[in-house]
Amino acid sequence: MSSVYTLKQSPYSSHMLLLNLLDPQKHGKRLLDVGCGNGFLSQLLAAKGFSVTGIEHPLGFDQNPPAVIHDLEQPLPALPGPFDVIVIGDVLEHLRRPQDLLEQLRPHLARGGQIVASLPNSGNLYFRLQILLGNFPEDEKGLFDRTHLHFWMLANWKGLFERSGYSFEIAEVTGIPVGLAVPSLGWLEVLCYHLARGWKTLFAYQFLSVAKPKSS
Repeated sequence: MSSVYTLKQSPYSSHMLLLNLLDPQKHGKRLLDVGCGNGFLSQLLAAKGFSVTGIEHPLGFDQNPPAVIHDLEQPLPALPGPFDVIVIGDVLEHLRRPQDLLEQLRPHLARGGQIVASLPNSGNLYFRLQILLGNFPEDEKGLFDRTHLHFWMLANWKGLFERSGYSFEIAEVTGIPVGLAVPSLGWLEVLCYHLARGWKTLFAYQFLSVAKPKSS
């Protein structure tokens, strides 16, 4: 079953901003891509110099590079770690018990390792306006993705990581991906990005977070 999510090539998208955040020379080369889907991000990370291991649910697996096939709602299997970086892109909001996964990933981080995650912001102005108007869309993807189980804001995400034993900080944000829907409005996507950087809780579409085990 192919994912409805595809590579977002805008320089202001979560995929490109995440790639810009990570440097194998600075952060270490061993990387785990959790929920790697069809592998488009894994391939870009490998091209950047990371040694990538992917892990994906059997129903979401649709890629050529090898990956560990596993249901993320279940206890993690043996993994070829430890890893310097664990990437969790647009995954935690789909899990019934995201804290369980985060706690299980801690022992798989190398000393000084970090988790980099992209997290949707249900405090975004668009989300708030929809609720104010009495709407709750069920979309194929985006903030109202019908498969999301958690509709969380910044404080909720921070609490999740801290309860799971991590420090938590926002490294980058994305704005509403207007250019993805209407390419001619790319200028508006740039504006949304800068608004998101200025007022994260209201204008951020996604948070790109960095988390490290508190013991480190």
